[in-house]
Amino acid sequence: MLNTRFSVSLIVIGWLCLSASLCAQPLSFMAPEERPQLEASKPWPENQFLVLAYHDVEDDAADQRYLSVRTSALNEQISWLLHNGYHAISVQDILDAHEGKKALPPKAVLLSFDDGYSSFYTRVWPLLQAWNVPALWAPVGSWVDTPANQKVNFGGLMTPRDRFATWDMVRELSQSPLIEIGSHTWASHYGIPANPQGSREPAIANRFFDNATGHYETDEHFNQRIAADVRKVTDKITQVTGKAPRAWVWPYGAANGTSLAIAQKQGYQLSFTLEDGLANVRDLGNIPRLLIAGNPSIKTFANTVSRVQEFEPVRVMHVDLDYVYDPDPAQQTKNINKLVQRVYDMKISHVFLQAFSDPRGDGRISALYFPNRRLPVRADLFNFVAWQLQTRAGVKVFAWMPVLSFDLSPALPRVQRRERQTGELTVAAEPYIRLSPWSPQVRQQVTEIYEDLARYASFNGILFHDDAVLTDVDDAGQDTTRQKSQRLIGFTRTLSQAVKNIRGPQIKTARNMFALPILEPESEAWFAQNLDDFLAAYDWTVPMAMPLMESVPAGESNAWLTRLVKAVAARPGALNKTIFELQARDWAQKPQRAVADGRLVEWMRVLQLNGIKNYGYYPDDFLNNQPDISRIRPEFSSYWYPDND
Repeated sequence: MLNTRFSVSLIVIGWLCLSASLCAQPLSFMAPEERPQLEASKPWPENQFLVLAYHDVEDDAADQRYLSVRTSALNEQISWLLHNGYHAISVQDILDAHEGKKALPPKAVLLSFDDGYSSFYTRVWPLLQAWNVPALWAPVGSWVDTPANQKVNFGGLMTPRDRFATWDMVRELSQSPLIEIGSHTWASHYGIPANPQGSREPAIANRFFDNATGHYETDEHFNQRIAADVRKVTDKITQVTGKAPRAWVWPYGAANGTSLAIAQKQGYQLSFTLEDGLANVRDLGNIPRLLIAGNPSIKTFANTVSRVQEFEPVRVMHVDLDYVYDPDPAQQTKNINKLVQRVYDMKISHVFLQAFSDPRGDGRISALYFPNRRLPVRADLFNFVAWQLQTRAGVKVFAWMPVLSFDLSPALPRVQRRERQTGELTVAAEPYIRLSPWSPQVRQQVTEIYEDLARYASFNGILFHDDAVLTDVDDAGQDTTRQKSQRLIGFTRTLSQAVKNIRGPQIKTARNMFALPILEPESEAWFAQNLDDFLAAYDWTVPMAMPLMESVPAGESNAWLTRLVKAVAARPGALNKTIFELQARDWAQKPQRAVADGRLVEWMRVLQLNGIKNYGYYPDDFLNNQPDISRIRPEFSSYWYPDND
């Protein structure tokens, strides 16, 4: 065993020495036992559960237009679950656990079936009876309501009527204690034009853009449209079954906070998305589900289900929309296509996408890339590019947004700085001119900007910019360092909630953090940033792991990165909530220049040696292939074998 370990070590070191620059610096790595462990090796989290999302079920070919699985495959999958320690639960079990009446069993799993196919009655129902397994069945009301002599308009695909159930089938199955009838909308399972470029996005979650008038659907009309749909499907199911539906299932898994509030007012207690991970009985408004599509083999199914708890590697490209925008529409289209293709080819998981504009280059945000009440719109571009990246490149998009550096009315107060020697108050210009977070008017207007982003764009999360800082000499008041830190945390939480209220509870949060307060916690006084605060407040903490920006000598950059990683790793579980952001540009050079590809690759390897799975870089110069995709993809892609794809 010792000889084997020694041989493996030699292989690893030899591989690393292929990079001369890496071997020029002392090697350091995090031992396996110090790295985050697999979640599957830990006890099943208390009162958490897995939800599987099925659609149609067929005896022969599994038609992927309907996300079908074969009947035999479903039978195998249920058998595998029950023979591998999973416990089938019902919607009522979840509600009872939510109310504290009982606890869920370990490895609890709920089966759900969407759309309202007749196969649920003819094929799924007999299997559920045979295995004594509960399920949630959520039909689209208008599809089940289609007359017997007409085809069903299935998102533009005219489908034979007998593929879908009848209300008589719904009525009969609703009487079984194994079946919960949920809602999948009445007639909102389709896409609508949601921006000037014509992107078709889920109708239940997005505002309609009228190309004829050039205007978006108003709040009043959106609310009326959604409320009418929810009311119609709720009334029909109640009439047919004698029971008001309790479970709301989002078409395409696309949730919306405004629509959720409307559904909850009409009695819905659970809502189901297609987000990743396990569900928790404490949060029934945002229940993730694992989509079962492609008629997977039992091996693939077992591997997928077994990994649902794990934290998948996060790899992020941080992109300036200012470099996508072009006053020439033809050139702008080329830029968008080039960006989307590059992200797709890079095989990564996330993009942090700029939603604001800084055309003057002075850090004062004077325009935005989405309709809003407070600043000029440089172009209504963010939603279109974000949707293209999500649907064509398959990544999650976080809207990169300022917190305090908006160039709003001069009448609004700015952060002031008291000069140490004279005591004079001046507007603080470093690192940015910032609005005062103590001002109610500032907080209101910035919140309105975030609300408008949520109203007019579809995205997966928010990245708060590094402008949310306060130094020890900022603020003419008497706030302590901790009070300043908490002031910024509290404000970003308010902004997060404003976004979630409109866009939905599934929205994730992230915030850039300077490295120094992590390495030297006492320097919180210079930034009003604290690692423990960040880890508690946001889904992701994003340290700016940028040695050159911090004036670290090139020969010491690897050791500096290692020290930064270890400072984060000292907090249990912190590495699973942290994305390390490297620099792809050296701003200290005059003129600025790109960081060499070899150096960026070297830094990525240092992170990997220290057990880091979540990292990215800023900026990505997609127009000039910088960094070179062929150089960095092997170290950067979240795919197993990116060079073979």
